[in-house]
Amino acid sequence: MDFYDQVLRELVVALGAALVVGNGLALLRRRRDRRAPARPAGARSTKVKGASRRRAAGRSGTGDLAVAPVGRSALFAALGLVMMLAGIAALTR
Repeated sequence: MDFYDQVLRELVVALGAALVVGNGLALLRRRRDRRAPARPAGARSTKVKGASRRRAAGRSGTGDLAVAPVGRSALFAALGLVMMLAGIAALTR
């Protein structure tokens, strides 16, 4: 195994671990994020057409979600776990 193969395998492990940790933390923070009041969308007024629909849907004006979706976060965490385990298996061969 040459240097570039080794680095690529280590990057796969690191990316998988980052997906697991990041999405795991997003799932853990859901309760606290749900209790936090919705932040206004910067300088925009709440009287702007569609603002109440965005707030009701749990979205901020910047396009970020107020609360992390469970399904997507769990799917990405599982994908990261598979990537991490495949990378570790490739490193130990």
